[in-house]
Amino acid sequence: MTRATSARRIATAAAYGGGGLVGVGAAALGVLVAEGFIARRTFGLRKESAPYADGYYGPRRRGTSLRFVMLGDSSAAGLGADGPLETPGALIAQGLVEAAERPVRFVNVATVGARSADLESQVTRALLLKPHVVVIMIGGNDVTHLTRPQSAVRDLGLAVERLVDAGSEVVVGTCPDLGTLKPVREPLRTVARRLSRQLAAAQTIAVVEAGGRSVSLGDLLGPEFDQFPDEMFAHDRFHPSSRGYAAATQVLLPSVLDSLGLVPPDELLPDAGRGDALLPVSVAAVSAADTVGTEVAAGAEQGDGSGPRARWVQLRHRIRRPLARAEKPAPLTADMPDEEF
Repeated sequence: MTRATSARRIATAAAYGGGGLVGVGAAALGVLVAEGFIARRTFGLRKESAPYADGYYGPRRRGTSLRFVMLGDSSAAGLGADGPLETPGALIAQGLVEAAERPVRFVNVATVGARSADLESQVTRALLLKPHVVVIMIGGNDVTHLTRPQSAVRDLGLAVERLVDAGSEVVVGTCPDLGTLKPVREPLRTVARRLSRQLAAAQTIAVVEAGGRSVSLGDLLGPEFDQFPDEMFAHDRFHPSSRGYAAATQVLLPSVLDSLGLVPPDELLPDAGRGDALLPVSVAAVSAADTVGTEVAAGAEQGDGSGPRARWVQLRHRIRRPLARAEKPAPLTADMPDEEF
């Protein structure tokens, strides 16, 4: 079974129900269960709280505010960052302020330890704010807790669909490659890498088909961790540090800006020189899972509407730029003008 076929099978099972762990033998699964307990003991229970970064960014800017919400797990919450202004939500909010030249109202409803099943309640909270754009980072806890990938993908797809139907743009940072984490030992490392990338590819299919766009986080921190072991990860060697979150934000922000029409004109069209291409969704999903920072979004419909190549999507490699340092936001208050909500 090819990886593209496996990703499609998971996404299809997510849509219609049924199926177990795809492509993982009983022996490998037993190893993962045993080693998973050891790994979770190594990481420890995450009892810390992430920095509180909610606020009204760019308060001196004029114009009605953009509404931005983060959903997901501890990575979306920013656990491990040194302070609120170094969390991914704050950095993306400041990037939106700079690009749109408008204030940004940011609320983070992500929770430490969340899995894809928790997105339903998070979406309900997010929709109260009527967000223009939502960023979701999810999947790592689904892998470490052996959530059936079909269930995780279905929950993510339903969350994206609800948000899109409500008028929000949605960008999903797919499951990171847990095989790059140093506390993860062999043989768990190989199995974790396989499950992480399998889930990321299936997430991409579900996200795009629900109307959102995905961005691969993959092994973003792995290579740099080898070079800067004390800088890319927090003290637990599991969650990113402030520097690690900055790297993740550089990957996500270009797609967030494009979703709102805020990228420069010369970046609107695909660039074959950077590897942009129109591909079948399953092929694009696997390619993205292997290449950090790859965006997959809806493309042209081709063919007769049947078969694995009926759905084509656009694979993009966005240009990363230095991040603006987040400025301290104004507190969110109940007496803001109605247009801010």
